[in-house]
Amino acid sequence: MSAAGIPLDAYWKQQVYKFAEDNLQHSAWGLEHYERNYLMSVRLAKLEAMKVDLDVLFAASFLHDIGVFEPYVVAGAEHSQTAADNIDAVLGPTGFPMAKIDAVKTVILAHMYYATVPDDPTAQVHHDADTLDFLGTVGVTRILSLTTRHPWAEDLKTAIATLQNFAEQLPPSLITDTAKEYSKTRVLEMKAFTTTILSQSEDGNAL
Repeated sequence: MSAAGIPLDAYWKQQVYKFAEDNLQHSAWGLEHYERNYLMSVRLAKLEAMKVDLDVLFAASFLHDIGVFEPYVVAGAEHSQTAADNIDAVLGPTGFPMAKIDAVKTVILAHMYYATVPDDPTAQVHHDADTLDFLGTVGVTRILSLTTRHPWAEDLKTAIATLQNFAEQLPPSLITDTAKEYSKTRVLEMKAFTTTILSQSEDGNAL
């Protein structure tokens, strides 16, 4: 079992999980994010009665962000494309059923909120799960963890602006009705946080 209780019931899953645990740790897009993505994707699929490929979903959930980690980073490249370009080399040695590799690439390329999402149930639920993880209390926590570490969260005031933008921009990108419903509560959580922190910091000028 993974830390969050996901069955590691195949050798390749154990290898993928170990790879993520050893190489893809980060406060905002590390192992916990991958576990949340997988579990939320499964939940959305069940509630929407969508048939998804759990092998593809597992691989994509735990490896979709490899493009932001060394040695895979390519300057100026979109990290989803970089991940897709390297996924054969990462999954090949694990024993993953390689007949499904193109399906994994499809899910990875569609995972970001700004991505074009194909008519593919596995890609759709994973896209929505990844987008939801930028919203709500967990989204606030993730973005604040980036403060001073990334240009778009270079200070707390910039991070707050990012949260405000996400609360408006991300919900319209969701595909499933269930994810749209979940987003309503998460947006309220984000707006309550940003309103409170601005009120306690001279409208953000003493952050």
